[in-house]
Amino acid sequence: MDKSVIDLHPGLVTGFAVVVIIMLLLDLGVFNKKAHEVSSREATVWSVVWISLSMIFSGVVYWVFNQDAGGHALAIEKFTQFQAAYWIEKALSVDNLFVFILVFGFFKVPRHLHHKVLFWGIIGALIFRAIFIFAGVELIDLTYLPEMNVFGHPVRINVVMTLFGLFLVYAGIKSWGGGDDDDEQDYSESAGAKLIKSFWKVSDNYDGDKFFTVQNGIKMATPLLVVVAVIEFTDVLFAVDSIPAIFAISKDPFILYTSNIFAILGLRSLYFLLSNFIHMFSKLPYGLAIILSFIGVKMLISPWYHISSPVSLGIVGGILILSVLISVMFPEKEEAK
Repeated sequence: MDKSVIDLHPGLVTGFAVVVIIMLLLDLGVFNKKAHEVSSREATVWSVVWISLSMIFSGVVYWVFNQDAGGHALAIEKFTQFQAAYWIEKALSVDNLFVFILVFGFFKVPRHLHHKVLFWGIIGALIFRAIFIFAGVELIDLTYLPEMNVFGHPVRINVVMTLFGLFLVYAGIKSWGGGDDDDEQDYSESAGAKLIKSFWKVSDNYDGDKFFTVQNGIKMATPLLVVVAVIEFTDVLFAVDSIPAIFAISKDPFILYTSNIFAILGLRSLYFLLSNFIHMFSKLPYGLAIILSFIGVKMLISPWYHISSPVSLGIVGGILILSVLISVMFPEKEEAK
């Protein structure tokens, strides 16, 4: 009954890939062919477009499963799995965007070049998330312990899911109110920056939107390429939190990957909104810490008690809304410079 969309309708995989490719080509080749500073209005329009596409796709997922043997009950389960995984990834990615803002500030990246950096960062995320998700699902399937009797009830404990759960509870506690250390971080010494510097000399100045330039007859990387590498490595590090979190929602790789990618594709527009209205989300890190801990607990108790996807979606959504409302009601005072 819990068949993957891949098994039921392989054509949906092709449809998903076509939509993503077309939207990326339109984004880079038509609407953002020339580097420019993205306005709040443009960011809002693109945010609405990506969220709308995501919601439409979740409706397609419901329709697909409602036509098959599982009927309405399974369709609702898959629909809420997609929604929960989507909003969890979206929420946790906000923390990632705060770091992106710091990275751009550290390297003094001109605002009209932010979009290009984020575009190539997302291309890398499409690849790395596929590796993490599909490899993770296979690993989880291989690490179930033999059925045992615990407190008079037969249970099957999964080693990887238990470790993920413990890690997410720890990450949630550790990240409570955290993030101040990032302000002082030297991103020029991060793994991404060191990787670029190990292959090329890096010029002191930007050369428009180019990744490479020639100075005194020597081909050099520009700081823009360094920034892309730093963003890529930062995203990989954040995936350590977000990917285990969505495994608590579903084990269907197609549901996990599509929800993850739709959430990531909307990050660029969300970034430009955040950079203009960052003061409205000052309490969001606390909400994200609670979400991480909740998902970790859900993983740990899953052998004994299953928290359904609709309930998980309601809890995650409630925490997000509450943290944003509290941020608006009690805004963080700007420090005098």
